[in-house]
Amino acid sequence: MGKVNKNRNSNREREVYKVNNWSSYNKSLVNRGDISIWLSEDVKKGWYHQGVQLPGGELRYSDSCIEFCLTIRSLFGLTYRATEGFVRGLFKLSKVELEVPSYSQMQRRSKKLEVNIRVSKRKKGPIDLVMDSTGLKVYGEGEWKVRKHGWGQRRTWRLMHMGSDGSDLEIVCVSLTGNNTSDSKAGIDLMEKLSCPIKSAAADGAYDTKDFRGCLDPDVEQLIPPRRDGVDSRGKIPEYDQRDESVKRIKEIGRKEWKKEIGYHIRSLSEVNMYRYKKAFGEKMTARTPQCEQTEVKIKCKILNRFVELGMPKSYKVG
Repeated sequence: MGKVNKNRNSNREREVYKVNNWSSYNKSLVNRGDISIWLSEDVKKGWYHQGVQLPGGELRYSDSCIEFCLTIRSLFGLTYRATEGFVRGLFKLSKVELEVPSYSQMQRRSKKLEVNIRVSKRKKGPIDLVMDSTGLKVYGEGEWKVRKHGWGQRRTWRLMHMGSDGSDLEIVCVSLTGNNTSDSKAGIDLMEKLSCPIKSAAADGAYDTKDFRGCLDPDVEQLIPPRRDGVDSRGKIPEYDQRDESVKRIKEIGRKEWKKEIGYHIRSLSEVNMYRYKKAFGEKMTARTPQCEQTEVKIKCKILNRFVELGMPKSYKVG
């Protein structure tokens, strides 16, 4: 019989938080389903393709049109066919005289669709970047069936790597990789996609590598814990300058106090965003090709950023 792991936090008193902006937050929750927020006048005006036509067939619908349809699909959990019918019905009720792309066009165009996940119009100064990754199931059997009867077919997963603003939870960069890609390697790719300056980068020990630390600007504060067997490089590895200071400080005051001292626990906000993603859209992906999977993840992250713009809860600790 396997060893039973006891919960180390079982005797800890549970922390209680209360929301102090419930009225405005409640309105934002209602507005998440307001279709007029998602179908803006800009989308209507740019519904049809206006750019240069490339060889291989003419484009009738614009990228913003396809993005709107895919947003409705992810927001309400529809299939491609149901999305086509939903948008057609919406336009009919709203008396909007626009043609709707077919479900096959939506799927085909999603493979090459460029999605900018940022929705905020305001410029940001240097941010506190929090990073993490989580698994999303592509196909496979349910957890209950596997536990009860064992697995009958192999389950396949993708890793979603996400970087968020620690102050307001806006997702600033995201990527999707296979389940054999390390967090540190994917983190380097995320840093290349980042369009705003950062003042600190918080991540768990999986990002404690020379390559990832080296891709960060020397002025960026690295809130990354060294491995427990980590040693001081004594200046032999320039990328480890901040890491060496952390190793020394941990020996002096201990790992737990070091995390409190540098504010490492801001990293937990990245887990909050992972929870928000899975709570809103589930843990399973609906796309089946890598290109469509990338687009699906970006569309969903953009929806979460729109939720941030509509309003988020502000809570305080009780007691």
